[in-house]
Formats: sequence, C-alpha cells, structure tokens
Amino acid sequence: MTTGTMSTEKVNGLTEEQEEILECSFSKGNKYPDPTMLLLIAAEVGLSLEQTEKWFKRRLAQWRKSEGLPSECRSVTD
Repeated sequence: MTTGTMSTEKVNGLTEEQEEILECSFSKGNKYPDPTMLLLIAAEVGLSLEQTEKWFKRRLAQWRKSEGLPSECRSVTD
C-alpha cells in the first residue's frame, strides 16, 4: 500500500484542508448558510456547490443528532 494523496484524503473524498475549512465555517455558527455563502465556501474549498450543500446537510444532521434533535426537523413545532 502506498502513501501519498490517499493519506490526505478522507473516506468522503475531501482533503484534510477542505474538511478543516468546512468544519471551521460550520463551527463559527454558519450551520444554515444561504446560497451566496454556500457559493463562497464552495469556491474557497474548491468543491462544487452541490458537494458543499451535501456536506453541510450531512454535518447538520450529525450536529442535530449529537444535540438530541431530529436530523430533519425544520421548525420547533415539527
């Protein structure tokens, strides 16, 4: 088994640097980025808008689960 680019990529295909940037944005309270912010984050990270949206959706579901909230809840009354 060789090391190289594989060692810097995670299972989801993101590099550690990409993951750090996304995680930093999420942890700074940007859990629900608007379309403009998603475009800016995608450009900074070097991912497509769709990939960035999917990452935020998965990360938000993980965060909600860790907080004991339903992963798909859209409002307090759901």
